[in-house]
Amino acid sequence: MTARIYRPAKTAMQSGHARTRDWVLDYEPEEPRVVESLMGWTTSGDMKSQLKLRFATKEEAVAYAERHGIPYEVHEAKFAQRRGLSYADNFSPTRRGAWTH
Repeated sequence: MTARIYRPAKTAMQSGHARTRDWVLDYEPEEPRVVESLMGWTTSGDMKSQLKLRFATKEEAVAYAERHGIPYEVHEAKFAQRRGLSYADNFSPTRRGAWTH
């Protein structure tokens, strides 16, 4: 079973960077999830899918996986480039496009 090592991205509802600085090691699912016919719940017999380990650095996560003989893949985070805009730019005479209501 292959493990993934990654830094989680912040959610759409999250403005800060809490819980995005740590590195996470979790396992790829071994078997697909199945919808239970009686209750409609999603179930799986894969117990390692519930396991999620957090590490302060990528090196700690990689060392843990190598120490325990776990095959792993490292996924580097891609951070979005932010453009700084001001509210006054909406009313600038050099604005591209028409400003309408």
